[in-house]
Amino acid sequence: MAYSHPAVTLSIRVPPEIRDQLSELSDATGRTKSFLAAEAIEAYLLTQAWQIKSIKKAIKKANSKNANFVDHHKVVDWVNSWDHDDEQEIPVK
Repeated sequence: MAYSHPAVTLSIRVPPEIRDQLSELSDATGRTKSFLAAEAIEAYLLTQAWQIKSIKKAIKKANSKNANFVDHHKVVDWVNSWDHDDEQEIPVK
């Protein structure tokens, strides 16, 4: 994490257990608690951004005129047929 702009202060409240774990990790790695907390927040934000982007993309695709959905009941019947002699083919629209 290398930013060209100066860092800003952010105050947060965490349970004592989190504070203690952060202190232990800081001692073990030689990194400051601030550095580790900022890294953790950045990783969380990147994960959330990826998920939100994927959800928005899926919603857009689902709402398009070319959306192709299979009836829920057909999918349930197909899944329930797994591991049976009369297993069904993958359902199509």
